[in-house]
Amino acid sequence: MSTPRITLDKALYTATASATGGRDGRIASDDGTLDLPVSMPRALGGSGAPGTNPEQLFAAGYAACFGSAYSLVARMQKIKTGPVTITANVTIGTAGSGFGLAVDLVANVPELPREQAEALMHAAHEVCPYSNATRGNIAVSLRLA
Repeated sequence: MSTPRITLDKALYTATASATGGRDGRIASDDGTLDLPVSMPRALGGSGAPGTNPEQLFAAGYAACFGSAYSLVARMQKIKTGPVTITANVTIGTAGSGFGLAVDLVANVPELPREQAEALMHAAHEVCPYSNATRGNIAVSLRLA
């Protein structure tokens, strides 16, 4: 059974960024807010030179987006969560003849009972755009810190 494609009813925002030089180059957003060197991590055979990498950027984006989704579902349920920290661990590895990703999302929600924090995490996973984009494509695990 395949996951149905999501089509946008209404575009709300478009982010634009460019990469020059792939994993050993530079990335920049069209508005200049993001402008960083990119380097291959040592674990992937790179020099370890200063710079970010696609997995770090994906992890940061997913963590921020999921945190917003978590806050949204909590507000909709009228639950005060206190501080919430989402950590996304993004792993790259071989998958058949190519490469693939796996994501481990970890929520730290110290002010909520475990059962309630987990329920919100699963609800956030249903509305988060990153979760919807990756569903059925990569392994995503959800857990509490």
